[in-house]
Amino acid sequence: MFDFGDGAAIAALAGLFGGIVLGLAARLGRFCTLGAIEDALYSSDSRRLRMWGVAIGTAILCAHVALAAGWIDPAQTFFLSRQWSLPATVIGGLVFGYGMALSGNCGYGALARLGGGDLRSLVIVVVMGLTAYITISGPLAFLRVAVFPEYPPEGPQALFQLTGAPLLTGGLVGGAVIAAALSGGGMTRAPRFIGWGVLVGLAITSGWLGTQWAAIASFGGLRVESHSFARPLGESLLWLMTASAAAPGFAVGSVTGVLLGAFLGSWRKGHFRWEACEDPRELKRQILGAALMGPGAVLAAGCSVGQGLSALSLLTFSAPVALLSIFAGAAFGLRQLIVGFAPAE
Repeated sequence: MFDFGDGAAIAALAGLFGGIVLGLAARLGRFCTLGAIEDALYSSDSRRLRMWGVAIGTAILCAHVALAAGWIDPAQTFFLSRQWSLPATVIGGLVFGYGMALSGNCGYGALARLGGGDLRSLVIVVVMGLTAYITISGPLAFLRVAVFPEYPPEGPQALFQLTGAPLLTGGLVGGAVIAAALSGGGMTRAPRFIGWGVLVGLAITSGWLGTQWAAIASFGGLRVESHSFARPLGESLLWLMTASAAAPGFAVGSVTGVLLGAFLGSWRKGHFRWEACEDPRELKRQILGAALMGPGAVLAAGCSVGQGLSALSLLTFSAPVALLSIFAGAAFGLRQLIVGFAPAE
């Protein structure tokens, strides 16, 4: 049974709550990283990309209010407790984005589709989780540390640390991002996209607040984090095999929440159905993409959600670099799949 004064239980519940919101957003609000990029590049529809902007702006505003109020200790967060590497972030982001295009989903999107009955996404989730852990603490960890060694942070790692004014910084940047997202693309006539974008941003903030509470309850024994879907996939697989020896944490709660929210959303819309891959070539491509996303996310220190929402909500210097790299890698992969690189005749 859960002890609601226990840090691990608090973290797991925080992850579950935010994960359910994210799962619902994927199924009911069509919140999807790759889908937003593909719509913008090939359908001249920027609404889902702008929904991302609303989510990012909301997360920035709320996270910086929490920072200014002292509700989040930035020194305990993963992104601000380490020195970020520009080469690793760029390379990892490009690899992750390209793998995302090959798979047709990021880790978060694969979980959302799995919650709707897509068994192909189960393969993506398992392969991505395994390859992430292989890169974190498995055979590839030696190569990763040798090429991209980790160091303690030197100097500011986020914009609010540079300015010394988190409330003003978050208000200006978050407000500007939301204003830009709503400035065109028919967003003012799409309240559904705006609403789900706001809810996603709030879910990211709930992760920071919930895990900070858990860290306090555990006397600093747990780290402060928010949603990401690379390492947590591997951590959830590991917990499934060793649950009798370890309590579930934020990662397990988050992954479970997305699956549950996606199931509820697909059931609500009548879209739940079991699907399997009938084309071995498609499955091979998806496995390759998942195998690239795991190491890519580890090198970039986060996936499209981890860097693109959680890290960006803190305005870390690594986040925009990672997000642009992921976008570039995905755009390259989509062009290869949709258009090809054969010269025009």
